[in-house]
Amino acid sequence: MSADPTAPEAVAPTGDADAVARPVGRSGRPLTIGQVNKLLAGEFPDISISKIRYLEEQKLLQPRRTTGGYRLFSTEDVDRLRTILRLQRDEFLPLRVIRQELAAGRGQDAPRVAQPGEASSGDVGGDGAATRAVALRPGGTGGPIHTVEQLCEDTRATPELVKELRDYGVIAGTAVSGAIVFDDDEREIVRAAVELSRYGVGGRHLRVLRSSADRESALLEQLLGPSLRSRSTERRSEAVTALETLASTTMRLKHLLLVRDLRRLIP
Repeated sequence: MSADPTAPEAVAPTGDADAVARPVGRSGRPLTIGQVNKLLAGEFPDISISKIRYLEEQKLLQPRRTTGGYRLFSTEDVDRLRTILRLQRDEFLPLRVIRQELAAGRGQDAPRVAQPGEASSGDVGGDGAATRAVALRPGGTGGPIHTVEQLCEDTRATPELVKELRDYGVIAGTAVSGAIVFDDDEREIVRAAVELSRYGVGGRHLRVLRSSADRESALLEQLLGPSLRSRSTERRSEAVTALETLASTTMRLKHLLLVRDLRRLIP
């Protein structure tokens, strides 16, 4: 009988010939999903086997399978996963944008992500203010839509949490044919809210972040609004590029300010 592909997969059965594979990638043998989870847990404490499976379901990862159905991750697979997790954590990108970044070659050769206070390859002048553009979609849409049920299934949120997030304006949703649906951006917001809820953070706390985002958006609109609404295609295109860069720089600055303040809490 074949092994269940959804099994925990901490280790592959020793009887599976494919599991005892020849070295793959730049070093060593391929890893099982359990080994990958353990390998990356130090850098990404919230990683889990179910999360890795979810990223595979979203076509962001394609580990090979043994004849018994077990996933085997090459070094390149692990590097790709590490890049995905860093883009989520450090640049707050939704999966649809990460997919575009990977397709464009982001993460090849496992580039190092700069730590707070360090300059990265996307920084200007080495001052730690990242200028790598955040990919924005025109028209104010955030990709495919999801019902409340799909949202809860994908993010493991409870309907009560989704309602609370809506009540406090953290997410809005859109009415379509009498039902409330959510785009990919809001799904990722809910996913982050689920993680925070484990520490007792609720919608009323996240309202502060929502208000901060509104103020930053208003500032950027004030700076670039006329150009974004220009009749000139070239001027609008330049404004979108500037908006993306400013958004990325603003996120980086917020991160640095937060890290600075949090360090003061540690004796």
